[in-house]
Order: sequence, then structure tokens, then C-alpha cells
Amino acid sequence: MTKYIFITGGVVSSLGKGLTSGALGMILERMGLTVSMQKLDPYINVDPGTMSPYQHGEVYVADDGAEADLDLGHYERFTHAKISQDSNYTTGRIYSEVIRKERRGDYLGRTVQVIPHITDAIKNGIRKGAAAGADVALTEIGGTVGDIESLPFLEAIRQFSLQEGHKNCLFIHLTLLPYLSASGELKTKPSQQSVSKLREIGITPDILVCRTEKPMTSEMKDKLSLFCNVERGSVIEERDVDFSIYEVPINLMHEGIDKHLLEFVGLPEDTQTDWTDWMELLDTVRSPKHEVEIAVVGKYIQLDDAYKSHYESLAHAGIANHAKVNFRKIAAEDMTKQGAEKLLAGVDGILVPGGFGERGFEGKVLASQYARENGIPYLGVCYGMQAVVIDFARNVLGLEDATTTEFHEDAAEPVIDLMEEQKRIKDMGGTMRLGAFPCDVLPGTRLRELYGTDHISERHRHRFEYNNAYRARLQDAGLVSSGINTDLDLVEAVEISSHPFFVAVQYHPEFKSRPLEPHPLFKGLVEAAVKRSTAPCETAGCE
Repeated sequence: MTKYIFITGGVVSSLGKGLTSGALGMILERMGLTVSMQKLDPYINVDPGTMSPYQHGEVYVADDGAEADLDLGHYERFTHAKISQDSNYTTGRIYSEVIRKERRGDYLGRTVQVIPHITDAIKNGIRKGAAAGADVALTEIGGTVGDIESLPFLEAIRQFSLQEGHKNCLFIHLTLLPYLSASGELKTKPSQQSVSKLREIGITPDILVCRTEKPMTSEMKDKLSLFCNVERGSVIEERDVDFSIYEVPINLMHEGIDKHLLEFVGLPEDTQTDWTDWMELLDTVRSPKHEVEIAVVGKYIQLDDAYKSHYESLAHAGIANHAKVNFRKIAAEDMTKQGAEKLLAGVDGILVPGGFGERGFEGKVLASQYARENGIPYLGVCYGMQAVVIDFARNVLGLEDATTTEFHEDAAEPVIDLMEEQKRIKDMGGTMRLGAFPCDVLPGTRLRELYGTDHISERHRHRFEYNNAYRARLQDAGLVSSGINTDLDLVEAVEISSHPFFVAVQYHPEFKSRPLEPHPLFKGLVEAAVKRSTAPCETAGCE
């Protein structure tokens, strides 16, 4: 029988429930168990696909085309759980499903209410999220206990534990111990209040995980145990990490959370887990041999979460190359105001991630041009590839009017154009080219060298594509089409063979990078950056 773990949060948002959930899933996998991962989000949007990155951070995309919360990226980076449409439910999606059933007459004239109809739909979603055969299903409840929009989800998991039996359900509550610098002490009262709110709903946490920037005292654990009705040994400190988020599973193990998990799943207390590879990874993070600076030129650069998977992928690549990767975060629109030379001088590599809309796009084109002309390792992703095509068409092929029809519908030289299948679509939500698609990698290319295979599958999220009408001319001028979707005859990757490292792809490789299995494109970028940073000045082009 599948066991269920529910992770809730209190006091403030953005405590790190996603990271903690992923770390718990990883610990369980190291015990030899299979896990499924899921997040329930209280906002009314059906999914985050139409939300601004400034509001929500990045949209994470699964193989099946699900547009999901960025926490699902943490789940896949920490565990082997397969993320799908059933891994992320929102209030909007739940209500939409219930309303569709009501319109069809499925309720046979009954009054449709939050209880039982909405809570039943949530419970059905939880069961769907538990992948077939998973030993343990972890479900994170988004939002903060006490928020009105979270109430149906909390009520649903309370009901769920009654139906499945409490021995098969574990409640973990993540809370904050704020530090008051004026008095030099941590405060437990907000956590007490948060647990009190949870108990009013009918849920008493089995484990209390306390986020803190300072060490907890023994007295604090005693107080939290007494006032929160949690066994003292189940009060777990989760202190801010020193070097990397990938320390979190080890830190939780040191606090003894693995013993609670072993007891919950019914494994012997002396069950052995092997963390050798993970400890070696952390050793590399703490003691890198090299240090490089990668410029990330993005439209939403002010919010780190907008490019979360890109930063993590670069970190994974750094580990593989025994290098610390520092980020120079550059707002794309500043490129046109201050110039590429001023903003990009001295970097070891350039990453241009995806985006939508006209603002900042010319800055991305300038980043491509600067990297191309100065021999700086470059990786373009999605919009970053489209910027490459436009840069090359304008500045190498001589097509001064080259642009994209995304914001120039009557472009004279539409080297980037709306996909044919997209021209009939009016709705915005869930209608892009989404999910995993196959791609053939051409022999003799850098792409083939990086992947080491002729066939790949990568995740997509876009509406516009390389215009095949320009493919032959661009290819002849030196922009090699190195990845092709032969089914649809779409160019999925381009590169410049004569450049130290210049690769751009229409898909999103950042969604498939893992700490122990870095994505080959990011690994290649950082490797080229390390070579540049360690090369003699005359080779690297420095002064």
C-alpha cells in the first residue's frame, strides 16, 4: 500500500517547502523506495502558464506538456520521480473540473459545494498524483497555513488521512523561527501560532521542520514540542545552508529525520543508505579547482526564480567541471542602453535564456553578436536561439530587416515566424508547443559531440520557430542547423563550427539537468568557459 506524506508551511511563504519536499523524496529513494512528487497550489489560475515570471518565477515543463510550478523542478533534480499533468493541481484546475462535471449533469441535480465536491476532487487529484506502484507519495501544499485560499486543500488532506488511515499518512509542517537581531534571539511564538491554526483545522503535524538562520537551543525544541504537541525528537532544525541547496538532504539526515521516515514506511532502523556520490558532489562544491563567470542576459533578471532551472543547470555543469560558476546577471534591455562591451567585458561565457515579447529582445541579439564576434562561449535557449538567427541574418547574411513576427507581423525578413499550427489558436493557456519532442542530431556537429547520440528528446515551450525559407542561405553563410525534428521539418538547434563554443537550441535543456547528471549543453558551455578562463591572454582575447 502506498504511504502518503503531506508537507505544509506556516508563518511566511517562500520558506523552501519545495526544496524540503525534494530532499525528503531523495532520502526515501536512498532507502531503496520509489516516490511520486506532487504540489497542490491554492491560486485560481488553472496553471502558471499565463502568469508573469515576476509573479510566479519560471514555468516548469514536464515531458507530457504540463506547465507546472517551479518547485516541480526541485522534485526532478532531487529525485527520479516522473513529473506529469497529475503532479500539479491548482484551485483553478480543481474548480474547472468540478464545474465541467456540473454542466454535464454528473451531480444529478445536487447542490455542488466545497465539501464534499471540491474536497473530493482534490483527493482524487492526490490519488492520481501517486504514480502507479510508488512506495511513498509526497504532496506539498502551496501557500501558508492561515490563508483562506488554502483551506479546501487542508480540509481535503485531513479527510484523506481519515480514509487512508493515519498510519499511512504523515504530516510534516515547515515553519520559520525568526531571528531578532535587537535581542539576539530566535522566536518560537510564530511557529506555535502556525501549528495552532493547523490543529484548528484538524491536523496535528507529526514532524515539525524549523527553518532558521541560527542554531536552535535544546530549550527551544522543548518549548516547541510542548506547545505544538509534537514529540521532541520530531522537532527538526533546518538551518540555512552554507554553500549549496544540495546540502539540505544531508543536514536533515544529521537531524535524524531519516529515522522518522524509516519508522513511517516500516523499514528497520538500521537500514543502510549510500551517500558516497552525493558527498563527493558536495566536496566539489566546497573546494572547486576553477572559477568562471557566466553572464545571464535575460528579460526577467531581477527575479532569481524566473531563471531558476538555468542557474541550477549552470551549477550542475560547474560541479562536473570542478568549477564554481559565478553569475553576472544582466537585464537584456540594459544592453541597448549601456552597450554590450560595457556589460559583457571580461565574462567567460554567455547564456541567453527564453522569454516572450519585444522588451529586451534587441539586447539578446546584441549578446549573441558580442559572443560571436569575440569568441566567447555562448549558449542560447529558446528566445536565445531566435536571437542568434536574427543576429546572424542581419550581421553576417546582410538582411538588415531580419526580425521575428512575434512583434513585427508584417516583417520584410521574418527569419523567425509563428508555427503553422499556432496560427489557428486563439486561447493563451496551455496552447503552445509543449512537452517533449524528438530531435535528430546531425553527425559531425558540436551538438553530436556533446550529446554522444544521434537521437534526443527535449522539452519545448514556444510558439515561434526558425523560418525554413531562410535555412539554406543561413547554412551556407556558416550558421549550421545541427538538430532537426524530421517529423515536422523544424530546426531545433544551430551552431557555428568555427567558434570555440556557440550553440543555440529552440528547446529547454535546463529542465533535464540533474546534479549528478548535468545536461551536456550546460556542461559544454562551462567547460568552454573554464578553458577560456585558464587560457593564456593571447588565446582568450584578454588584455
